[in-house]
Amino acid sequence: IMKTKQRSMTQGVIWKEIILFSIPLLIGNLFQQLYNTVDSFVVGKFVGDNALAAVGASNPLANLIIGFFMGIAAGAGIVISRYFGAKKIEELRDSISTFIAFSFLVSLALTFLGLFMSPILLRWLGTPEIILDQAVVYLQIYFWGIMGLVMYNSGAGILRAIGDSKTPLLYLIVSSVINVSLDLFFVIVLDLGIQGVAYATLIAQASSAVLVMIHLTRIDPAYRFSFKRMKLHPNHLYDIVRLGVPTGIQQMVVSFSNVLVQSYVNQFGSLAVAGFTAADKYNGFLGMPTQTFALTITTFTGQNLGAGKKERVGKGIRLTLSMAIGILIFLGIPTYIAAPTLISIFSDNPEVINYGTMMLRIMLPAYPILAITQVLLGSMRGAGSTFIPMLIMVFSFTVVRQIFLFVMFKISMDISWVYWSYSFTWVISAILALVYSKKSQWLEKA
Repeated sequence: IMKTKQRSMTQGVIWKEIILFSIPLLIGNLFQQLYNTVDSFVVGKFVGDNALAAVGASNPLANLIIGFFMGIAAGAGIVISRYFGAKKIEELRDSISTFIAFSFLVSLALTFLGLFMSPILLRWLGTPEIILDQAVVYLQIYFWGIMGLVMYNSGAGILRAIGDSKTPLLYLIVSSVINVSLDLFFVIVLDLGIQGVAYATLIAQASSAVLVMIHLTRIDPAYRFSFKRMKLHPNHLYDIVRLGVPTGIQQMVVSFSNVLVQSYVNQFGSLAVAGFTAADKYNGFLGMPTQTFALTITTFTGQNLGAGKKERVGKGIRLTLSMAIGILIFLGIPTYIAAPTLISIFSDNPEVINYGTMMLRIMLPAYPILAITQVLLGSMRGAGSTFIPMLIMVFSFTVVRQIFLFVMFKISMDISWVYWSYSFTWVISAILALVYSKKSQWLEKA
């Protein structure tokens, strides 16, 4: 593993470079989603529908609290990929050191924030009383392990920015195997219930963080991380924050919107929450191509602009869009057909299956449209333009979605409006991204 080479995407056949970089990312996202799905499977099958609902009610809050940092991490990736593409080694080394130091401090803050705010926010959301205690326990244990999640994602983001998408995959596979094994051991053998799933996640995240941090101390000396050099360089921290804050605000606000969406689902009871949770696991799998290609095009754009190759960026965007849309259509059709069977993996309850099937079949046709938004905005972020993507995402996924839900729930109390709110706002965001991309000529001005 230590011999893994960093990959420059500034030369070679474009489609080949994109695919070679994307495949490890896609497999990594697959394993990430797989062990999240196994969590829900083990809970649903061996603990019960209420425990499954408790995990589902906790996830939007976890995403809300860590969302801002993940946006800052995106800013760090832009800075690091630019320095890597331009071969500015000293700046590259200092920006890596700054980001890791910053990540450590943020992870401490997130730990205490999550522990304190978890019960307050769950009550504020109107989490059904029957699942409230389990949700609080799960979420608080989860936040005890948040440092592992933050530090792994920081290290993985650094490696991807310098063209290495294989090493984060290897460590994520190790983490996934640990998580799945401990899920089964803690829940089935030790009968720890929902706490067992939370402990398994904590240990798995810590393992991946340790592995990626060790790896960063053993890579090419030109950009090797050293704990002795770990410090906050003000100029690099400023660049990371300047580029990352808009994306961080976007992540946090969109996550907050999802928390509000969860409050609408909660009104229909624990079985509706369980169905929503089960369907959301498959939505996670279907979202992987968009996430993968968005990350790929961000790195591709950053490296190529750092090397002064704008024309190559435009070709890369068009190829990435084609691949993302094609894969989503290929995956979406069988998922739509087999939706009831897929939901039944998590629960045998007919109501849970009905809620989950409805959600999948309403949202699936809009996924190729979501890919348009993610790829275009990902390329803009790679060019250092993070403010407009933030506005498009916040306006579409938060403002429009909440207005849609407020109006539609006044018309009728129907849970299908929750599912339609996603499809509707994905269409709005794609239109805005296309119009802005066409009118602004952002690439020519980059």
